[in-house]
Amino acid sequence: MFILGIDLGTSFVKLSIYNIENQQTIAAVTFPETEVAIEVLHPDWAEQDPEIWWKNICDGLQKLQTKAGEAYKQIKAIGIAYQMHGLVCVDAQQNVLRKSIIWCDSRSIDIGNQAFASIGKEKCLEHLLNSPGNFTASKLKWVKENEPDLFEKIDKIMLPGDFIAMKFTGEITTSIAALSEGIFWDFKTATLSKDILEYYGFSENLIPTIQEVFSEHGRISKKIAETTGLKEGIPITYKAGDQPNNALSLNVFKPGEFAATAGTSGVIYGISDQLIYDSKSRINSFAHVNHTTQNPRIGILLNINGVGIANSWIKKIASKDLNYEQMNHAAAEIPIGSEQLSFLPFGNGAERMLENKILQAHLDNIQFNVHKPAHIYRSVQEGIACAFKYGMKVILENGITPKIIKAAYANMFLSEVFAQTFVNLLEIPVELYKVDGSVGSAIGAAYGAKIFTSLEEAFQNQSPNNIIEPQKKPIAYENMYYQWEHSLSKYL
Repeated sequence: MFILGIDLGTSFVKLSIYNIENQQTIAAVTFPETEVAIEVLHPDWAEQDPEIWWKNICDGLQKLQTKAGEAYKQIKAIGIAYQMHGLVCVDAQQNVLRKSIIWCDSRSIDIGNQAFASIGKEKCLEHLLNSPGNFTASKLKWVKENEPDLFEKIDKIMLPGDFIAMKFTGEITTSIAALSEGIFWDFKTATLSKDILEYYGFSENLIPTIQEVFSEHGRISKKIAETTGLKEGIPITYKAGDQPNNALSLNVFKPGEFAATAGTSGVIYGISDQLIYDSKSRINSFAHVNHTTQNPRIGILLNINGVGIANSWIKKIASKDLNYEQMNHAAAEIPIGSEQLSFLPFGNGAERMLENKILQAHLDNIQFNVHKPAHIYRSVQEGIACAFKYGMKVILENGITPKIIKAAYANMFLSEVFAQTFVNLLEIPVELYKVDGSVGSAIGAAYGAKIFTSLEEAFQNQSPNNIIEPQKKPIAYENMYYQWEHSLSKYL
């Protein structure tokens, strides 16, 4: 039995066909071959065209059909994972009205801060579990204030995954998990937030039909079946943001369990059964995929915007002739601490863990007669790991202590330098699994389609491919982190 999993990332879309019976991926493609651009029309803005997302999915499906053969015609359900917090606006005919204001866009920070103060910090945190910040609701308010004629044409607003499901089916739905990541959900009343809607002046009619994460979100239309070669009527039975979906793919559902990612951005994501929040909103709390009002499952999310994108930037600027594996090998030849070179990876918008400050990235303590390109490669990876440690201190302040962290054996975790530095600084073992977001979304869809009777059944055969334990080298890592934190203090 075959399930299609889609992972709509910032840079690429990944599509996989997953065989439920033997729990193996039988075909997978990544599209396009070069990274999708982020349009920066103004400093600290970030936009992408949703129609480009859809085109990339359709083109990727053509490649997937060629690779999968007959299995492509036997797909039983579809799951969608997507980049979180983006705003997609459509009119009554489902036409896209403007480019999506995506997750790392910082234009609405002041709007969110004003809402935080006006609604009341305590009320926001107790009911929304977050400051409105520059999340989806605040992005929509920016559109209302700055593009009023366009705002009047909006029939429905969506997150990126809701948009992709709409393109497949013609139906528009959302979920509590999606609404919570947009800061539209009131956890105390278990309803749409009247405070947000009234303060920002939004009609409830803008919000799509609310359904469970694991439920039917429409079926493939005849037109799309003819375009994509998929069978008409296939249900979409799962939609989730990329970080909750990553946690799902790693079997992270219970209180105290933790997942991590180190892709374009970096995340540590833990589960609590309490409506927990950070008093300064430096970490964020959203409904996890298995959250219900009766049995709360809150995803506690520490985010760093500049992770894989920082490594990618250094590659473009300083090492065009090297691939990532060669960069990692060169970095491994440099001593721990990069001979006092410190990198602050904060060049991709406002950082929530730094209270929404926009610090930009910095490379500190450069010595022309000492530092070579390999020092920069290593310092970037160490700087990202240091940022994770800095954020982990916020998590610990909020009374959550992970015993182990699960992560996909992908992206930055493919680098031994980064992975070992991450583990040694946090002093927490990491289990690495060969999974990805598209496989996670396929598994979520199988559960949503009731092919799996429980989440436990879906992961009964999963086991880690590698476990990285902290090494006994505390002094070198402590000195490196001290140097990094000293560099950070100059910009805070």
